[in-house]
Amino acid sequence: MADLLERLKAALSDRYAIERELGTGGMATVYLAEDLKHDRKVALKVLKPELAAVLGGERFLQEIKTTASLQHPHILPLFDSGESDGLLYYVMPYVEGETLRDKLDRERQLPVEEAVRLTMQVADALDYAHRQGVIHRDIKPENVLLHDGRPMVADFGIALAVSAAAGGRMTETGLSLGTPHYMSPEQATAERDLTSRSDIYSLGAMLYEMLTGDPPHTGSSAQQIIMKIVTEEAEPVTKTRKSVPPNVAAAVAKSLEKLPADRFGSAKLLGAALGDSAFSHAQPADHGRLGARSNVVLVRALYALIATSFVLLVAALVGWLRSPSGADDRLVRRLTVQLPDSAPLALGTGRPAVAITADGSRVAYVARISGEHFVAIYDLVADGVSLVPGSAGGTGVIVARDGSIGFFNRHRLYRTTPEGTGKRLLASFTPVTRGAVWLTDSTVVATVSPNSGMLVAPSLDVDPWVTDSTAATAWPALVPGSDLLLFVVPDGDDPDGWQIVGRTLSSGTERVIVEGGSHPSYVDGHVIFLRQGGLWAVGFDAVGSQVRGEPVLVQPNVLSEPDGLAHYAVSEEGTLIYAAGGDWRGERRVVWVSRDGSIEPSEIPIGAYMGLALSPDNSQVALTRRVGSNDDRQQR
Repeated sequence: MADLLERLKAALSDRYAIERELGTGGMATVYLAEDLKHDRKVALKVLKPELAAVLGGERFLQEIKTTASLQHPHILPLFDSGESDGLLYYVMPYVEGETLRDKLDRERQLPVEEAVRLTMQVADALDYAHRQGVIHRDIKPENVLLHDGRPMVADFGIALAVSAAAGGRMTETGLSLGTPHYMSPEQATAERDLTSRSDIYSLGAMLYEMLTGDPPHTGSSAQQIIMKIVTEEAEPVTKTRKSVPPNVAAAVAKSLEKLPADRFGSAKLLGAALGDSAFSHAQPADHGRLGARSNVVLVRALYALIATSFVLLVAALVGWLRSPSGADDRLVRRLTVQLPDSAPLALGTGRPAVAITADGSRVAYVARISGEHFVAIYDLVADGVSLVPGSAGGTGVIVARDGSIGFFNRHRLYRTTPEGTGKRLLASFTPVTRGAVWLTDSTVVATVSPNSGMLVAPSLDVDPWVTDSTAATAWPALVPGSDLLLFVVPDGDDPDGWQIVGRTLSSGTERVIVEGGSHPSYVDGHVIFLRQGGLWAVGFDAVGSQVRGEPVLVQPNVLSEPDGLAHYAVSEEGTLIYAAGGDWRGERRVVWVSRDGSIEPSEIPIGAYMGLALSPDNSQVALTRRVGSNDDRQQR
C-alpha cells in the first residue's frame, strides 16, 4: 500500500497533494488530498490496481462522465476523474463528519424518526438520479456521509461506471459490485440490466438495519447471505422493534419484495409511504421460506428450454431429500452462478464438465477460452473464478477429498492442486475414458471403452475389471465411507438404455441398482441419477446394496448428452451444482419466461440450439444451432 501511495503522489503531484489514507473498500482506496488549483480539501479515490487492469482507463472515464452532471443537495458531487501512471481515480468533496456505517456501529439502532428522515432524504436523491437515468447499484451505510445531520450519498454512479467499463468481466477480478447485505435479489443473481427498483431494495435494506440493528439477511459468508436474499423472506421489522409505526413497517416490507415489480415504482413513492400514516402493504403469511416454485421467478427475459452454457445453478439437495413428502413447500435454497463470458462452461468433450469439493465450497469446471479447454475453479464463498495453471487442454475434471484436481488431456490423466503446484502424470490410457473417480486421495479408477472395463491409476499393472454384464462401462461414482463403486452399463434389453450397477470392491460382487438410469452419485442415503433429462433420487442402503422406495424427481431439465452423461456434481454435504438444460444436442423450442413463471412461445422455429444471447434492446437473438457435425450461428 505504501508503494501505491508513493506512486500516486508522484503521478498527481502537479494537481493534488496527497496527505493520508482515509480508508479502503471493495473497489477503491480513499485518500485525503489538497486540490492545489482550488485550494480545498478533497477525497481522492483510486481504483484497486487489479480492477483497473481489467477495466481499462478510456472506457471507465467515458462512463463516469454521466455522473458528473448530478446536482442535488443529498448527492456528493464528482469534482474530477482521470488516469495517471496506470491508476484510475476520481475526486469528490471531503466531508467533515462520519458515515452512516460509523453511526450504526456506535449506536446500532437509530430513533425511528431519525431513520425515517434519513431514508426520505436519500430517497429524494435517488428519485432525482433515477430520473436522470443513473442507478447507484451500491446503496449501503458506508456510502452515506452525514454532514451536520444531513445525508450525502457518495459514489453515485461509480458502480455503474465500473460495471459498464468491465463489460460483464467483473468475475475475472475476484471482486463484485454491491455489498451482499444490501444487494437486491436480481443483483445477487447477476442480472446485468438492473432497474431503479434495485436501489429501492437496497435503501429498504438500509432502513431495516437502522430500525432493527441488523440487515434483513445475515450469514457467515457472502454466499450464504446471497442465498438467503434469493430464497428467504426477511422478518418484519416490528418483530424486533414494536415501536415502528405500521406504515413504516409496510414501506420496508414493500421495498424488500423479491420481485422488482412488487416494490415501489419509484423512490419518490417510497418516501411518500414513509410519511403517510395510512399506507399499508400485505405481507406474506409465512416468513422465512419460499416454495421451490417461487425460486425460479428470478429468471428474466428470453430463456430456452436449455440454459446457456455460461450458467450453473446451485441447490441445497439434502434439505429436499429429507423432506418426507417432497411437497412444493419444502425449503430448497437455489442460486444461479453466472460464469464469466471469458471462461464459459465447455460442452461436447465427452467427459463430465463440472465437479465439486467435498465441503461444497468450490466448483471445478472445464472452461473454453479462445477455443482451448482449461480447468477453472469457481469459489462459491469468494465469488471468483481462477484458472488452474498448467491445465490447458484439460477435460473430465474430478476433485479428491483433499481438494486435489484430476483432469484428462487427451488420453493422459494428470493430478495437480487448484494453484497448479505439484502437477504430475498419473497414467496414460489407450482406450477412450468415460469418466473417472478418486477411490482414495491417491488412486483413481477410470472407466474406458469400448471393451476395456475399468482401470486403476496409478497402479496400471493390475488386470482391468470387466463387469459381469458387459465391458462397456461409464460414469463411475464411489459411495463415501465404503468400498462400493457405482457405474453405468448399457441395458441389454434396450439399445438406448442404461443400468446403474454397484460393485463391492473387496469381494468383486456386482448387482443392478437402478434400471433405466445413468451417471450416478451418492449423498445422504440416496443414489442420484440421470433419467429422461432430469435428476432423480432413490433411497439406498449402501451396506446391503439395497434400494429403498421409489425414485422421485429432484431436478428436471439438467444438461445431459445422449451417452448418459449429465453435467452435474454433488458434494458430500449435499450441495448440488448443475448446468440447466436437457439433451444439449436435441431439438429445442425457444420461449419467453416472465417473472411470475408464465411461459409464452416465441416465433423462432424448433431447432438443435446449443446456446443463445439476447441483445440489450430485446430486438435480436443470437442462437448457436447444431447442423450435422458443425455449429451454425444464426440471428433472428
